[in-house]
Amino acid sequence: MYRETNKRSIVKGISWRVVATTTTILIVYFFFDRLDLAIAAGMIETVLKVGLYWAHERAWFKIRWGKKKIEPFNLWFTGLPLSGKTTIADKVYTELEKLHIPIERLDSKDIRDLIPNIGFTREDRNRHMHRIGFLIQKLQKNAISTVATFVSPYKESRKAIRDMVQNNIVVYVKADIETCKARDYKGVYEKAMKGELQNFSGVNDVYEEPQYAEVTVDTDKLSADEAAAIIVNYVKKHYVK
Repeated sequence: MYRETNKRSIVKGISWRVVATTTTILIVYFFFDRLDLAIAAGMIETVLKVGLYWAHERAWFKIRWGKKKIEPFNLWFTGLPLSGKTTIADKVYTELEKLHIPIERLDSKDIRDLIPNIGFTREDRNRHMHRIGFLIQKLQKNAISTVATFVSPYKESRKAIRDMVQNNIVVYVKADIETCKARDYKGVYEKAMKGELQNFSGVNDVYEEPQYAEVTVDTDKLSADEAAAIIVNYVKKHYVK
């Protein structure tokens, strides 16, 4: 979260005093018709009230009453390859950034680029999910929320994430496999069906649909913008009020 620095408080005080002092000078001049008296009153008031404003701001900064802490959350996007997870999550991340909350974007491709040769067997994927959960834990300890996109096809790996992190929000990006194939600009589904890719979710490996997801968006029926709006509204309602 952001905090108010002393420098910012001082600049805010000065900008306000320019307006307030000008008003004081005009009022004094109006009643006494003496410009010297009006300017002197304005200058004395400026010096005193800038100091008082700064002290008032710093005192309120230390008072916790009336402040509401935003607990870090994790938006966990799961779904078949090319169901629309990344596109929707990127839009959600952009909208949540506008709320000025500390938030980071995690995507399976970026993580696999950092940690190559992870593997795609059930055991490899489950072990990898624990690594991701540990990373999210560390970010949450610094009050940083996350938007994460991982196929995460197995129920046990999603359960591990739910158990490891705070305020986990499972977003199931639902799509018919034929729709996913139609979006296959990389040709990965075709390679999987030919046997060139093994352990490919939805083709030669299972994708276990979430039994419970906080948010489900069906990309056969919703556009990416519509799906993103539903998710953002959910976050605003439950975590950023």
